Amino acid sequence: MKILFTFPGQGTQRAGMLQKLPQDNAIMAQVRRVLGDEADSLDSPEALKHTRAVQLCLLIAGVAYAQELERHGIQPDMVCGLSIGAFPAAVVAGALNFDDALRLVALRGDLMEQAYPQGYGLTAITGLQLSQVERLVEGSGTYIANINAEQQIVIAGRDEDMDSVAQRALAAGAQKAKQLAVSVPSHCELLRDPALKLQQAFADVTLARPRCTYLSGSTARVIWQPEQIADDLALNMSRTVRWRDAMVAANERDVRLAIEMPPGSVLTGLTRQAFREGDMLCAEQNSAALIKRLADRVKEAR
Repeated sequence: MKILFTFPGQGTQRAGMLQKLPQDNAIMAQVRRVLGDEADSLDSPEALKHTRAVQLCLLIAGVAYAQELERHGIQPDMVCGLSIGAFPAAVVAGALNFDDALRLVALRGDLMEQAYPQGYGLTAITGLQLSQVERLVEGSGTYIANINAEQQIVIAGRDEDMDSVAQRALAAGAQKAKQLAVSVPSHCELLRDPALKLQQAFADVTLARPRCTYLSGSTARVIWQPEQIADDLALNMSRTVRWRDAMVAANERDVRLAIEMPPGSVLTGLTRQAFREGDMLCAEQNSAALIKRLADRVKEAR
């Protein structure tokens, strides 16, 4: 029986999310050494209008809360992140140095926003099968970006093109079609060039073999080789997210407890739809003591 730490992507951020981090002084001091004064305003409403700040906040929060659970004796056997969540996952797995992650994520956010400064984004469609959404996006100028659950598909593209697809989706029986708080068309070929530029930056970074299983949220495959993890991190902005497949794979590999790092609980709901058995919860809404009891129960069942 195994324990999985999951790390969310963009759209879960909120203003002030770095104000009450566990061990705040230690981790934010490290962030300031790398980013300077920018660290003090990353989670302000104004800063969170920009992709760079959003992604940095998700990296910092994910690492901080995972380290707090580890201090309580809760160790992951596996990690998996959705989109930008792959970076804190790699840090927690010991594959990527936190300082390097801060620099790479800052660059990642800049590259994405510079490529598409406005007018593009993501829209989540709930209540239709993948095949139905694939027919709707054909010829629309939009792309399948995330396969989050059997009936939750995210599309990427220009705002007006996504709106047109969303209206047709609702007419076809979708329960909901909502544009997400993401200002770039992630996880499709529109971000191929920025992804290749980020891949070049990884040439100056040394990764290590992870100390626990690294599961890709893009390919739903386990990766152990450092150079392959580097490619997964660099290129995931231009690859479709296959979260449902990843969580099915985790459950098949005997994961019986999935713990979502803050902010939010989006991944907990998606993971619940994919798991056949086991428990899943978000760290933000549950005490470390409760999580440890569940983790200890998983360990005892091994």
